[in-house]
Amino acid sequence: MLFIKTFTRSICTGKYSFAAEKSLLAALRKKTGYTFANCKKALEMHDNDLNRAELWLKSQAQALGWSKATKLEGRHTAQGLIGVAVNQYSGVMVEVNCETDFVARNKEFQSMVEDATKCCLRYIESQQKPQENVAKFSLDTEQLKGLHSENDGKSLADKLALMIGTVGENATLKQGLGLKTCEGIHLVGYAHPAGHVENGLQLGKLGGLLAYRSLGEGNDHIEIAKGICQHIVGMRPTKIGNNDDKPAPNKDEETCLIHQEYLLDDSVTVKELLEQNQLEIVDFKRLECGEIVSSIGKQPLEFVETCQ
Repeated sequence: MLFIKTFTRSICTGKYSFAAEKSLLAALRKKTGYTFANCKKALEMHDNDLNRAELWLKSQAQALGWSKATKLEGRHTAQGLIGVAVNQYSGVMVEVNCETDFVARNKEFQSMVEDATKCCLRYIESQQKPQENVAKFSLDTEQLKGLHSENDGKSLADKLALMIGTVGENATLKQGLGLKTCEGIHLVGYAHPAGHVENGLQLGKLGGLLAYRSLGEGNDHIEIAKGICQHIVGMRPTKIGNNDDKPAPNKDEETCLIHQEYLLDDSVTVKELLEQNQLEIVDFKRLECGEIVSSIGKQPLEFVETCQ
């Protein structure tokens, strides 16, 4: 009778132990997303301690990511996405490149662009507000890599390496552009084709930022400003222009913003639209994914107050 009780107890204990281990394994896989074999190994190495197993898995993944990133470094990256984010006084555009458009549609890659954009926006927010007009910023690859995520404290360099290890393709943090305004100057941003993410962050192949001043009353200028920002992305103006600039003989070759036909209504020019809605453009920036960088990436951080 004693033998039967002991044998029965051992069977029950074994079943319980197996069920507990299975539950831990399922929890670790759900939390980390790593393979069955890797999660099983992590738990075995750390006596079924879920937290220690998770930390070990993440450290191994990070090491593998850096190793793969080093091997893939130098491979051409012409595809990718631009992240655009704006709050009351700060706006940024961040370009992250990859090798193929297939990876640019990958959730891991898009999450990397979101992280980089949020980090850059937080950095611009921390800078001193200009006393007047607009302060312009540019961050090169190394400066972007040095920014840290607010969520987990990791540098963007570490996050990029981990992402490269996941997607198996080279990727680069190419550049970041930012505008910071003073009181009375508003900001809007636009990405095309627009993919709206949380808190107004947008992802696209093209991006634009517009700083403008309302000369009238009320807040009904926002949609007009968004339309002008969309126009800037689509029509590629090279400068705002003023009354001394004469319109180009061929309207299709016009690069002065105020003299261009408005993209959303070609019956008016941008200048006429601004006058009708009592708006003044202070500054704008446009970014195209894969565009050749001239000064950005070679210059240190800029901080320049401008008055257009």
